[in-house]
Amino acid sequence: MSRVIAVANQKGGVGKTTTAVNLAASLSHLGKKVLLIDCDPQGNASSGLGVRIDAKAPCLHTFLTDPSAPPPILRPLAPKLDMALLPSHSGLAATEIELFSHDHAETILLRRLSTIKEGYAFVILDCPPSLGMLTVNSLTAAEGVVIPLQCEYYAMEGLTLLLDSIRKIRLRFNPYLSVEGIVLTMFDRRNNLSHQVANEIRNHLGYRVFDTIIPRNVRLSESPSYGLPVLLYDAGCPGAKTYLQLSRELMAGGIS
Repeated sequence: MSRVIAVANQKGGVGKTTTAVNLAASLSHLGKKVLLIDCDPQGNASSGLGVRIDAKAPCLHTFLTDPSAPPPILRPLAPKLDMALLPSHSGLAATEIELFSHDHAETILLRRLSTIKEGYAFVILDCPPSLGMLTVNSLTAAEGVVIPLQCEYYAMEGLTLLLDSIRKIRLRFNPYLSVEGIVLTMFDRRNNLSHQVANEIRNHLGYRVFDTIIPRNVRLSESPSYGLPVLLYDAGCPGAKTYLQLSRELMAGGIS
C-alpha cells in the first residue's frame, strides 16, 4: 500500500527541498520504490537530481491540467537508485491560477495520483514555500506531513500557522491527514541557539518531533549542484547518514 507524504513548510530556507530529495533517495536506497513529485515552481527538487526541463516540456503542470496526458515520469538516477521523478519548472507558477477554474480544484492532485500511486511504496511531495493552491492540493492528496524546521526562532514563528492550515485541510478536504513529525534541520551543535530552539520545540511538541536531527553539513549543501542526493555524492558524510536514519524512522511509522 502506498504512503503519500508531503514535505511542507510555508517558510523558505528551512531545508524543505533538501529533505524531500534526500528522504526520497534514502527510502529508495533502503529498498522502497519511491516517486518524488516536484510541486514547487522553482523546480529545485528536479534540478537537485540533475533534471532541468524547458517550459514546453511535460511536467507536473500537464499532469494536473490534462487528464489525457501520460504522467511525465523520469528516472534520473537509474540504475544507481530505483527512484522516479515527476518534474517541475517555472511554468508551474501559472498552474495555481489555472487550477481555480476547475471544479473541486483542491482535489485535482488527489484524483490524478490515484491513477499512479499504487505503483510506489512512497510518494514524496515537495511543496512550495507557501500555503497556496499547490500546497493545498499536496496536503489534500497526502496521508502524512513531514515538517522541516530550521533550528532558529524565526522558523518557529510560522509553525503555528502551518499547523493551523493542516487542521483546516483536515476539516475541509482530508480527514485522514496527519503530521508524521517535525524534523529539525540545519542543527549546529556549536551554537547554543540551536540547542535552545530544539529543546523548546521538544518541550511543546515532543510527540511530534522526530528523534533524527539533520546537522549543518557542507556536503549536504554541495550535492544539489552536482545533481545528486547526498547519498550518492558522499555516502559517509553526516548529512547522508542522518537522512538514512530519518528514513528508517519514517518507515517504522514516524511519530506515534
